[in-house]
Amino acid sequence: MDGEESEVAGGEKGTKTGGRGRARASHASPVEKDSPADTTSVTAKASSAARTLPAADASRARARSEESWASSDGVRASMRANKSRDTKPELALRRAVHARGLRYRVAARPIKELRRTADLVFTKARVAVFLDGCFWHGCPEHHTVAVRNGGYWASKVERNRARDVDTDRRLEEAGWSVVRVWEHEDPLQAAAKVEKTVAEARRALRRGTATPPGGSEDED
Repeated sequence: MDGEESEVAGGEKGTKTGGRGRARASHASPVEKDSPADTTSVTAKASSAARTLPAADASRARARSEESWASSDGVRASMRANKSRDTKPELALRRAVHARGLRYRVAARPIKELRRTADLVFTKARVAVFLDGCFWHGCPEHHTVAVRNGGYWASKVERNRARDVDTDRRLEEAGWSVVRVWEHEDPLQAAAKVEKTVAEARRALRRGTATPPGGSEDED
């Protein structure tokens, strides 16, 4: 789940939502049958009408003239409802991990130079936790094949899975431990897995000579 804002856990901030509203109907009047304006295209009229509207309405009017690639209004509404962070599974996992006394960063890059964002980051222990959606990341138990635009979505999921493998490899090569949690997993069990990984990583750091990256985002 990509994004660059981060915060220290211990209280959930407001949910960020995105997506534009559905374009309003065009305010252009119908063309008179006997009018010379019959030769003017409907698109040109819509653009002309949009210029007379406030900026926000004009933007929606222009969007109205572009056909969406979504296969139906239902698909379009579902996609707009998807959030990139602060989903219910994410919040449940955060609370369960926090209840175990662990502190972490939220939606942060484990490695600043690498454009990969983890859902939970334990900077000192070098542990990155990713909560993967069953559909978007191809869960072997719950992934379903899309009925509409199946080829497009299958390709999208394959790219996500390849990116996940690449992310894990890059982080592990840099000395990080990676925890992957499916959204369908019980948050309490997932939190136990995270706690175990963090504890093992801290012990390994104490035994070794490597110096963990600086920062005070999470408290030992």
